[in-house]
Amino acid sequence: MENNQVNKKRVFSAIQPSGMLTLGNYLGALKNWTAIQNDDRFDCLYAVADLHAITVRQEPAKLREQIRSTFALLIAIGLDPDRSPIFLQSHVPYHAQLAWLLNCYTQFGELSRMTQFKDKSAKHADNINAGLFTYPTLMAADILLYQSDLVPIGQDQKQHLELARNIAERFNALYSPTFVVPDPYIPKIGARVMSLQDPCKKMSKSDENVNAWVAILDKPEDIMRKFKRAVTDSEARVVYGDGKDGINNLMSIYSAVTGMTMEQIAAEFDGKGYGDFKTAVGEAVVEQLRPVRERYESIIKEKDYLEQLYKQGAETANRIAAKTFFKAMKKIGYVLP
Repeated sequence: MENNQVNKKRVFSAIQPSGMLTLGNYLGALKNWTAIQNDDRFDCLYAVADLHAITVRQEPAKLREQIRSTFALLIAIGLDPDRSPIFLQSHVPYHAQLAWLLNCYTQFGELSRMTQFKDKSAKHADNINAGLFTYPTLMAADILLYQSDLVPIGQDQKQHLELARNIAERFNALYSPTFVVPDPYIPKIGARVMSLQDPCKKMSKSDENVNAWVAILDKPEDIMRKFKRAVTDSEARVVYGDGKDGINNLMSIYSAVTGMTMEQIAAEFDGKGYGDFKTAVGEAVVEQLRPVRERYESIIKEKDYLEQLYKQGAETANRIAAKTFFKAMKKIGYVLP
C-alpha cells in the first residue's frame, strides 16, 4: 500500500462520526466504498474523520462512542482492513500538521466562498469558530497526504475537492510537483436519497421528524413503519416523472437496492397501489441492511479486535502520510528532524 501499484489509482475517502449513519449515507457513499475496494483498478484508504467532528460542540463520551461505532460500521458494510487500511484520522498526526502548512497556501476569499461554511454558520450562530472556517483545508490535507488520484464525492463535496485541487496546483507551481492533483470519482452505482417526509430535500439524521430518515442500524419494524408513512402523491401510479418527488425518491431507493431500472420498476407495479410499492421498498431495504446490522451488532462487542484493526490501519496510513508531509516540509525550506 505504501506506493501506488503499477496502473492502480489511489482512492481516499472518509466519513464523519456524527451519530447514526443513514440509508442515504449507505446508498450514496458507503455501498460504493466496498465496490471500489473490490475493483482491482484501485488501491484504497478509508478513514473516520474524527478531527472534523469538533467544528461543532461534542459531548466527550458520546463522541468517543460515535467514533468507535462508525469504525465498526465500516467493517460491517464489508470493508476489508487487510485490503484497504481503515483508520481514525486523529491517529495520523500528519493530517493536522499538513493542514497548517496548507492553510498558508489557502486564500481567505476561497474559504469565505464555501457554501457549507455559510450553512453551518447559520445553524451554529453561537459557535462560528476558526475550525469551521478552515476545515476545507483540513479536508484538502486528508486527500493530498495520500497522493490520492481519485476521491469519491457527492454533489455537496464538489466545492471542497475543487479547493484541494487549487491548493495542490498552487503548491506544485511554487515548489515543483509535490502533490497529486486529485480528480472526482463519481461511481456508476449510487443514489441521492431524499427525505421520506419532504422529498425535495436530502435525507438527513438532523431532521427533527424521525420518520423522514432511515438509519442503517434501524430495526426492521422501524424501517417498515417509516416507508409506509413516506410522502407520495394522489396519482397512485408508480412511474418516474415531474411532480412526483415522493415516488421518484422511492423508485430511486428501490432501484439502488435491487438493481432494477425505472422502467422495470414501473412494469412490476403496473396496476398496483402505493401501499404495495411502499411495502416492497421497505422489505427490500430491510433485507439489504439486515447483514450489515447483524455484523455490526457482533463486531461492536469485540473492543480488542476493533482496537487492533484501527491501530493496524493507522500504522499503514502514518507510513504513507509521513513521506508526503516531509516532502512538503523540505520543499518549503524547513530543517527536517
